[in-house]
Amino acid sequence: MKLRLTLALLLPALGSVAQTLTNDGATLTVEAGATLYVAGTVQNKAGSTLTNAGTLQLTGDLTNAGTLASGGTLLFAGTTNQAFTPGAATVATLVVNNTGATGQRTLTVPTDLTVGTALTLQSGLLRTDATATLTLPDGATLSGEGPGQYVQGNLRIVRAAGSGVLNFGHGLSLDRTSLGQVTATRAAGLLLDNVSRTALPNTAGKSIDRIWTVETTTAPAVAVPVTLSWPPDDDNGLSSFSSARAWRSPVPVTAWAAVGTAQAATVTATSRSFSFTTAVLGRLTVSSAAAPLPVELTRFTAEAQGADALLQWATASEKNNDRFEVEASADGRTFRRIGTVAGHGTSTQPHEYQLLDKAIARYAASPVYYRLRQLDHDGTATYSPVRAVGVSSLAGLALFPNPTRAQATLTGAAPGAQVQVYDALGRLVVTATADATGSAALVLPQWRTLGVYVVRVGKQALRLSVVE
Repeated sequence: MKLRLTLALLLPALGSVAQTLTNDGATLTVEAGATLYVAGTVQNKAGSTLTNAGTLQLTGDLTNAGTLASGGTLLFAGTTNQAFTPGAATVATLVVNNTGATGQRTLTVPTDLTVGTALTLQSGLLRTDATATLTLPDGATLSGEGPGQYVQGNLRIVRAAGSGVLNFGHGLSLDRTSLGQVTATRAAGLLLDNVSRTALPNTAGKSIDRIWTVETTTAPAVAVPVTLSWPPDDDNGLSSFSSARAWRSPVPVTAWAAVGTAQAATVTATSRSFSFTTAVLGRLTVSSAAAPLPVELTRFTAEAQGADALLQWATASEKNNDRFEVEASADGRTFRRIGTVAGHGTSTQPHEYQLLDKAIARYAASPVYYRLRQLDHDGTATYSPVRAVGVSSLAGLALFPNPTRAQATLTGAAPGAQVQVYDALGRLVVTATADATGSAALVLPQWRTLGVYVVRVGKQALRLSVVE
């Protein structure tokens, strides 16, 4: 049957029995520019052929046991849950526009399916079985994903070799330079351990219900910038975004380990994202759960103490604990080490630790973020939760580093303030202007001498020591 115009097959319900359009051994063709609208279900039985070069729109299910070649558009536009059993179908464009109530607007795809041109989500969810995968080959597009409207299950996207940052559209973006072909398979919304979420040992922690498996034809030669994003639907109980980390496991799953630099997730009312770098790809996700520290950390606090920040922590026991590296960050994303405190090796006794971070106005940010990086004797590192300290606008002037060899940064000045540096003989050797953050870079001349210099801002003065 060839259709050159729009044909609507309105199949009225008889009581509560859904109506079905059955193709049993015939050839049904929807030509380009034509639309076949079915108010009900379509069955394409074994030995039958359904060729769709136009649009096949239906409100019920589509079951294919014969030949289904859809170079046009398959549009699922029901108001209750629908199912698409593709068989060995070839599908170019698949559109989900199910306007049913929440919980009644899902298109289920129970077996593997390839969508060659475009997958468009206008309303509703598309859900694959845990063992099925929906694949978008190189060149196929994905559009419309968002809260309450995305692919649950397994969605694989393939992209050919290229360079620069590539957004796959399903919550993963990365710099694919020198990676060759990249295949990114996302498992989402299945609530299955080690399938769509981690099974980390810390049961108090939470992992988002999304895992991306990234496979490349060329192994990374350098660390790869990666961003993972997800809607609130897949938080899976994760609420401590400040302690979130990126986690990685090999393929197949053996054990999960934190990767990249810890940072706070970017959180909005409709989406979350987390960026990091990793030199090894594989299975990636985000979790607040931390593998148990080889120390039993009973307390970790960070609080302002005048112009400084006092960090204090305590352990109840330690195992092979070599040291703590205290790290600070002005933005909660990029951390650097500011001090090291030796551990107590293996001990069953409680121990107290502290470190004073002086003149935190030098970070030119508020709050300042802190964390502990604990290292075993074998070099294994684990991280504490992140703490934050607010910086008072009255913290005053600060110089960092002090002592210095050749240059220092002044913080805490009024924007636009004039800064002068005098040597021990009272000679003016440096002038500068504080920027919008109240900071000024002070670079001493090459003929500088060792000793004490005076840094003046208005009526205030600080001593700057210059050493070898």
